[in-house]
Amino acid sequence: MVANKKFLTSKSLASQNDAVDFETMWAELSSSLREIHTKNASKLSFEELYRNAYKLVLKKKGETLYERVKSFEEEWLGREVRTRINGVLSSSLLVGAGGAVGITTVNEKRVAGEKFLKGLKQAWEDHNLCMNMTTDVLMYMDRVYCTDHRRPSIFTASMGLFRDHILRSSISSQEDITIAMVLNFVILDQIQMEREGDIIDKNLIRSCIYMLEGLYENEEEEESTKLYLTDFEPNFLQASRDFYQSEGQLLLRDSDAGTFCRHTRKRVNEEQDRCRSTLSPLTAPKIKAVIEDELIRKHIRDVIELEGSGVKYMLDNDRINELELVYELISRVDQKKEELRKAVQKRVVELGGEVNNAAIASSQTQNAKPAKVDGDRPDGDGKPPPEKPVNQQTAAAIKWVDDVLQLKDKYDQIWRRAFSSDQGLQTALTRSFSDFINAFPRSSEYLSLFFDENMKKGIKGKTENEVDIILDKGVTLLRYIQDKDMFERYYKKHLSRRLLMKRSVSMDVERQMISKMKMEVGNTFTQRIEAMFKDMAVSEDLSASYKDHVAKLGDPDPKRVELDVHVLTSTMWPSEAMAPSYKDGESKPTCIFPSQIERIKHGFEKFYLDKHSGRQLTWQANMGTADIRAYFPESKGKIKTRELNVSTYAMVVLLLFNDLARGESFTFEEIQGKTNIPTNELIRNLQSLAVAPKTRVLIKEPMSKDIKSTDKFLFNESFYSNFTKIKIGVVTSGNRVEADDERKETEKKNNDTRGGIIEAAVVRIMKQRKELPHQQLLTEVITQLTSRFLPDVNMVKKRIESLIEREYLERLEDVNRPAYRYLA
Repeated sequence: MVANKKFLTSKSLASQNDAVDFETMWAELSSSLREIHTKNASKLSFEELYRNAYKLVLKKKGETLYERVKSFEEEWLGREVRTRINGVLSSSLLVGAGGAVGITTVNEKRVAGEKFLKGLKQAWEDHNLCMNMTTDVLMYMDRVYCTDHRRPSIFTASMGLFRDHILRSSISSQEDITIAMVLNFVILDQIQMEREGDIIDKNLIRSCIYMLEGLYENEEEEESTKLYLTDFEPNFLQASRDFYQSEGQLLLRDSDAGTFCRHTRKRVNEEQDRCRSTLSPLTAPKIKAVIEDELIRKHIRDVIELEGSGVKYMLDNDRINELELVYELISRVDQKKEELRKAVQKRVVELGGEVNNAAIASSQTQNAKPAKVDGDRPDGDGKPPPEKPVNQQTAAAIKWVDDVLQLKDKYDQIWRRAFSSDQGLQTALTRSFSDFINAFPRSSEYLSLFFDENMKKGIKGKTENEVDIILDKGVTLLRYIQDKDMFERYYKKHLSRRLLMKRSVSMDVERQMISKMKMEVGNTFTQRIEAMFKDMAVSEDLSASYKDHVAKLGDPDPKRVELDVHVLTSTMWPSEAMAPSYKDGESKPTCIFPSQIERIKHGFEKFYLDKHSGRQLTWQANMGTADIRAYFPESKGKIKTRELNVSTYAMVVLLLFNDLARGESFTFEEIQGKTNIPTNELIRNLQSLAVAPKTRVLIKEPMSKDIKSTDKFLFNESFYSNFTKIKIGVVTSGNRVEADDERKETEKKNNDTRGGIIEAAVVRIMKQRKELPHQQLLTEVITQLTSRFLPDVNMVKKRIESLIEREYLERLEDVNRPAYRYLA
């Protein structure tokens, strides 16, 4: 028999040798890894370890080596590291991590938490250090095997092992609680303690956060899969939301608005600082959103409306810092600042309403009293008596404007200092001021009176800058007024008196004012006013030419009256302001001038009409003034001379007494019969001449304030004054607040003027468009005229009907909607 023999091939021998070699080398490697983990690596030869690992990979043992290292690390983490971490866990931490409430003091919680964090931090740092050293040994395996087979590096794999076998491992005593749960609980508990004012170890927490930022959910290690973002941050944000939700309710219940805002800003800053120093900057915008939701967005309305401390209180008491806080907080959650805007608007309208009501109450309770007539005016070092508004109602009108300006100044300061010049809030303030100013029926008149008083005396002694500020403030209020045509009517009326009575302090300031108004409301508004100034300039040249003309005639009369005349264009000047005041039903005869005045009149008329043929001159005696010389006998037989500045009507009355014998008198009826002065005008002038205490150049019998038709008047020879020049003003001759009936008449005239303006706008639009639907025509007319006044829709409709009747327009037939066609 032939015995069977087995022969080993060279290939199988090589395999056995390789296996022997791998196990030998692995035994050496694993022993070295253990030395590294036990921190005894100082005697190891890393070069030799690297060569061994290199050889194994060359011999195609890379996969086996890779799995052996993973198994080693897994075993080490499970047996050594987890045991150490379990050793630093206290029962109170396990109770808290499980959701129950442990009975421990703050200090005990802090100590237990820090002990656990230190243990985990040490385990993580040791693992990182050991794996870095291991990676150096297995560098060739990572570069060749892991790259070729698309396996994660051994370092990455070991990080995943730490995640799975440490952080996500269950506590031996409680299987439902993991170390990661305890870690989240401890960090959140430490943050809660810091929020409540305790001191914590921020660096220790930051080290553990670094760990979470260095670990990922999977081996791809995408940014969004960091354990910090997937595991810790959601818990942190939810815990923070619960905390601030509760805190917001407590603050709102126990604190005032200012305290709430200060605390909220403090919390925002604390959380931002916490993200920089303790947690991660990645969380900063998210925790900011939580605070904004829970403390600001949910409560800002209630904070703003808090009685006794909210925005209303802050505005009334100039709490600029607190208002700035409110603005800062609401800006975080609402770009439009809607609730703050509503609160500010409401308060401005309320305060504006109070200003309006005070002005209305004042006008109702303060009856317009006759003004004290201007007293003596010295011609030297003496000072005239201080000027006052014509009556108390006029003073109330000026006070209304001053109060509105004061309110405007206050809120402008708040807007700049507290609201950072926010454009949205500026729009809200503009709307609020416009609302209450236009709700006051006399705003246009009162604003014009404000300018009038300042132009006559308010700007005396002020610098150019101060004058400019006053004018700018007034023009600012003009910007808010809707019925600018009504303001123009009053301004022209008041301006005409200033110009003709020479009461304006400075013509330069008057022109400056017109320039400012032109910039604010346009050329159309100031066109007629500028024409008034042009008339005054032309009249100065005309008066000078007339004086030259008289001088060339060589008139020898030394007592000839000098004439200073203003020739006005009737269409540019307010006729109602320049007309005399007549009683109801009274005829309107022409004033009878003394013969010497008549000669001067005729002479000027001839001079003027020779230059301007075809024109007609109408003398306005009620608007002029005269300087006359009066002679009063003294007790020693001497004659004392006084120069009197009086109205033209007063001059006509006084000249009557030149033809009257000493001691004789005229009755009221006789004076009126000789002069044809309207009753109201004559009464006011006689009150100035015979009733006013300091200017009684006439004696009235019987003496009383009222003037009756039977009263007698005679020359007061005993009149005495310390001054050589005396100004005798006319009672209520200045600009004043209109009475109700005068106001109605002004509104009626203004509406008549508006009718013409509306018709012109309709024709202008239709001439361009030819055909337009009714609604579109209304819209365009209102849009065009809004800058001047707010047209009434019914008035626009009436003017359209009037234009149809006069065949400027016609209605379109066979159309679905009403429409019009322009007729050329």
